[in-house]
Amino acid sequence: MIQVSAIFGIILVFTVLINPAFAITQLDRVDITNPRLVNAFGSKISEQVNVNQQVQISADIKNNQEKSQKFVYVVQIKNHDGIVVSLGWISGSLNPGQTFSPALSWTPKISDAYTAEIFVWDVSEEGSNKSWQRLDALAEHVILKITS
Repeated sequence: MIQVSAIFGIILVFTVLINPAFAITQLDRVDITNPRLVNAFGSKISEQVNVNQQVQISADIKNNQEKSQKFVYVVQIKNHDGIVVSLGWISGSLNPGQTFSPALSWTPKISDAYTAEIFVWDVSEEGSNKSWQRLDALAEHVILKITS
C-alpha cells in the first residue's frame, strides 16, 4: 500500500510540474506591462502632452497560456473628476506565449489630469458569452496618468 501511495504522489507531482497551465489563474492568463504613450511611429513620449496633440496609448500584452487567446484591448480615459471622456477598443488574437503591443489613438481636447485605464478581456466563445456585460478579464487592468 505504501508503494502505491508513493507512486501516486510522484505521478501527481510530475503532472503538476509539467503542466504550467494548471497554475494559471483567470487573471494571469495575460500580462499587461509597460503602459505608455507613444507617437505615430511607436516611440515612447512623455505623459505630459499638449492639448490637441494626438497620442497613442499602448501597453505590452503577453499570452501566458499554451493555447491561442482571442482578446479585446480596451482603453478608458477619465478626467480628474472621474468622468469617462474617451472609450476605445481593438480586438485580436494572441498565439501561445506571444507578446503584442496594441495602441489606441487619443487627443486631449482640454487641459486636465487624465487617467487611462487599460483592460484586456476574453472574447473567445468560452469567455465572452457573446455579451459585453459578460466579458471575463484576462489580467488585472493597469493605469497610466496623463497630464495635458
